[in-house]
Amino acid sequence: MLFENIHHNKIIVPPIKCQGIKTDLVKWIKSKINLNYNTWYEPFCGTCVVGFNIKPKKAVFSDNNPHLINFYQAIKNKTITYSIVRDFLEDEGNKLLQGNGEYYYEVRNRFNNLRDPLDFLFLNRACFNGLIRFNSKGGFNTPFCKKPNRFAKSYITKITNQVKAISEIILDNDYDFIYQDFVDTIKLATENDLIYCDPPYIDRHADYFTSWNIKHERTLYDSLKDSNAKFILSTWHSNRFRTNEAIENIWSEFKIDTREHFYFVGGKEGNRNSMSEALIMNL
Repeated sequence: MLFENIHHNKIIVPPIKCQGIKTDLVKWIKSKINLNYNTWYEPFCGTCVVGFNIKPKKAVFSDNNPHLINFYQAIKNKTITYSIVRDFLEDEGNKLLQGNGEYYYEVRNRFNNLRDPLDFLFLNRACFNGLIRFNSKGGFNTPFCKKPNRFAKSYITKITNQVKAISEIILDNDYDFIYQDFVDTIKLATENDLIYCDPPYIDRHADYFTSWNIKHERTLYDSLKDSNAKFILSTWHSNRFRTNEAIENIWSEFKIDTREHFYFVGGKEGNRNSMSEALIMNL
């Protein structure tokens, strides 16, 4: 199937934030998809921003971060709805206002014990810079973002609307959310399917559940090379300091397209860094 609503210019932004999210690159990725396919596979789904904007009728989203999967699975199961999110954030936001961030750490401890997906959303939207960061024991450890009235009414409305938008997409289509390794997900795809990969970027600080190195990159190459499915892979190509050596050493046999992109890391304009993004494809 071709992706739908190509004429629709509005980008759907998921309620979960993370650094490196592909919100500004969705249209570019969309423009490369010019084939029919049965199932969309996304082995590093993260926030699912690309898949939610492509809107395939059938998709398998997987990740090795169970908290992302649990959140979207809860939406699919209707145990999380936009009205539940609104009420939850209003209540928790009011509790947060009673102190100077102490309640954030109370919720963080609660989440690390109970793994509730609503607490995960709360932490993601109240933590420093939207960092999804975990310690060696798997505990969420990002500090609080000290802003007055962190969950103001307008902010809760924004998050609620984001949950509503992606809920409609999930419930209108045949989507599975699976917690598993990327290799196992890629093995599921057939010659009639399309795989989109957005792994942690090699040789760069990765805000992700686990680290990523050259061994992982080669395993990903082997998995995609052995698959009969078509694929698109997002990675970094170069910046003003250096070039991604894996492009030449691992991926050079495939079609590679690049474009400039800016990332914001931190709150200062001086942290605005230009990078050349790459799409590696066998389309």
